[in-house]
Amino acid sequence: MSETKRPKTVLRLMTSLCAVAIFLSLSLPAVAQEDLEPQILVDQALVSLNNFVKQPDMEWLKTHLGDSKGVLIVPQLLKAGFIFGGSGGRAVMLVRDPKTGKWSQPGFYSLGSVSFGLQIGGESSEVIIQIRTERGLESLYGTSFKLGGDTSVAVGPVGAGAAGKGVTADLVSFSMAQGAYAGLSLDGSMVKVNDDFNKAYYGKAVRPVDIFVKKDVSNPGSKKLREALVKAEKEK
Repeated sequence: MSETKRPKTVLRLMTSLCAVAIFLSLSLPAVAQEDLEPQILVDQALVSLNNFVKQPDMEWLKTHLGDSKGVLIVPQLLKAGFIFGGSGGRAVMLVRDPKTGKWSQPGFYSLGSVSFGLQIGGESSEVIIQIRTERGLESLYGTSFKLGGDTSVAVGPVGAGAAGKGVTADLVSFSMAQGAYAGLSLDGSMVKVNDDFNKAYYGKAVRPVDIFVKKDVSNPGSKKLREALVKAEKEK
């Protein structure tokens, strides 16, 4: 192969890999949990929340639930790859009313990312993203956004003495794999509103602002999850 043709061949190869990787990223949540119903996801979010709360290393998470703007819970974030990799999962978001201390009805999202490098194998993690600022909260009211773009995301502090540590990021993530702290970085991941799940759960098309700001919809199936968040605040 001549030197002039080689750069073009490499460029075409990289373009193809990028296209496949982007497809993988966008389709992972659907493939991994294609039969998942909104209420099942809410119930799984409750299980994940309880898993985090009972961990002694998650003292910071519990201590700061009461001064957070909201939480995004991903019961199962799947990460897999060979040569290139990706991660994906469905998420449930709830917003905390600072005046009443009550937690909102849930909104549904999808999370995905693409990463390049030598990767072989797979991993499944549970993730909770604590929303710390108004800017972080408002970013989730749009159709989609990139973590670490206009809003900052940091891995949350864990372990003994972590409760007193200050955090300035808009979003703080905590992750566990097989019941142990995983320290998964979500910087660069895409978060997108799951309109299909929101419509299925509330019986009509709704936007995040309808759920969290106008509070136009409700579903009794979220009661246990909302109560568990209130209880978790008291267990700090």
